[in-house]
Amino acid sequence: MTKPRTLAGAMLAAVLLTSSVAAPATATSQETVAVSSAEAAARPGNGKILYDRISGGPGRLKIKNGNSRDAVVTLVRGRSKAISIYVRARSTASVRDVRDGTYTIFFTSGYRFSTSRGRFAGAPSYQRFTQKLRFSTTATSSTVWTLTINPVRNGNARTTGVNPRDFPA
Repeated sequence: MTKPRTLAGAMLAAVLLTSSVAAPATATSQETVAVSSAEAAARPGNGKILYDRISGGPGRLKIKNGNSRDAVVTLVRGRSKAISIYVRARSTASVRDVRDGTYTIFFTSGYRFSTSRGRFAGAPSYQRFTQKLRFSTTATSSTVWTLTINPVRNGNARTTGVNPRDFPA
């Protein structure tokens, strides 16, 4: 049996104490990255795992991107990047094998993703959710989180801008 949880807000969906519309935060500085047209054309598929160091757990993460921009959602456990997943605009993607632990959620969105640089070349924004996600397993249940990375009326998640140099790449 799974324990579904939802954290929804300006870019995420999970159970938070606040219930107001959270507007997306902006980065404190912006970075422009030049990429070749061939590199920009190599847009990752929806749900493509870009980085994975947490496979093998029973937890699940579902990400809904209702924005007009593609996004990369990154889970960080402690100080270590654990997983990054590419979520195309107006799409949903899932990770099915998240290990137990507490994760900070970062996300970036924009246009023309560079797979070699791990960044968006066009109009990038960098954000972090203020609430962490906790995945835990018992003999009869595991955690399932659903993140919605677009503004949600009466959403329950807050975000804060992240300097591009501090974003886990």
